[in-house]
Amino acid sequence: MKLSRRTLVATSAATMGSALGIPAVQASQDWPTKAPIKLIATFPPGGTADTISRILAPKLSAALGTQVVVENKPGAGGTIGSDLAAKAAPDGFTLVISHASPLGIAPGIYPKLPYNVVSDFSHVALIGHTPNVLIVPADSPYKTLADYIADAKARPDQIAFGSSGIGSNTHLMGELLSSLAGIKLKHVPYRGSAPSLQDMLAGAIPSMFDPITTNVPHINSGKVRLLAVSSDKRIDMYPNAPTFAEQGFPQLTTSTWVGVSGPKGMSPEIVARLYAELQKAYRAPEVVERFKEVVLLPEDKPMTPAEYARFVGDFAATWAAVSKSAGIQLELG
Repeated sequence: MKLSRRTLVATSAATMGSALGIPAVQASQDWPTKAPIKLIATFPPGGTADTISRILAPKLSAALGTQVVVENKPGAGGTIGSDLAAKAAPDGFTLVISHASPLGIAPGIYPKLPYNVVSDFSHVALIGHTPNVLIVPADSPYKTLADYIADAKARPDQIAFGSSGIGSNTHLMGELLSSLAGIKLKHVPYRGSAPSLQDMLAGAIPSMFDPITTNVPHINSGKVRLLAVSSDKRIDMYPNAPTFAEQGFPQLTTSTWVGVSGPKGMSPEIVARLYAELQKAYRAPEVVERFKEVVLLPEDKPMTPAEYARFVGDFAATWAAVSKSAGIQLELG
């Protein structure tokens, strides 16, 4: 199901400070006063959250004059790291790569989620989004999505797909395809994209749903085959890879988005400074180039922190309806 993104007005650092009711100059003077700043990546090394955090961390370190250190806190579809961030001191020294799975998908499938995806965070900025893909090894007998579905119909509950964890958006995509296509796929959860990909390449599982970011090197080297992408149109980098919509499943038009957030209660000054530096960071030519390489698509116009918070809430509500319709409800271990 596609959630349309708003057309939003870009906001300069000075305007941002004014909108938050504080002078922009003050926002740059009071923080940070110590080191390091911890940036939590809610999935293991090699995944989308980790990749984006390691692109941004050096730029933020240079801009803020203090070290920004990436810490991987994976597990439970990203909810473990997100919960750690939500419960951290709101002093600006713990941030998190906010992510579609723990903030957009988890509320609809975990009735006892230990945080509120809007009110327990200070959402700073949406960085961008990356399409999800259904991939198989290059030597797979599945040449098309139709091949994959036909075999799954012939062998119910025998065709496995890997995901980055129970409750991740890629898990939900597999469940939704099962429901829409009238098939029964077998879900195999992992603690992130990288271990799932390793197992697929080793032959332990025949397929996986994943953000394309993690898989670009393996697609380019010919190790994996794209059966479908979740973007609304074909990706320029892979024009021969059809979308889910083209193949009869427009409900699977979606993306994995990432941003930067912190615990609730962060001061407007810190939020304004972070927002301003992030706008500069992800528009730097070298960052733009890296984002292109990993197929992270930026927003046409940046969201303000308030708009990003509303986006998170709206996305969560949309996908809660999907999980309810699919009958997916889980308990956190």
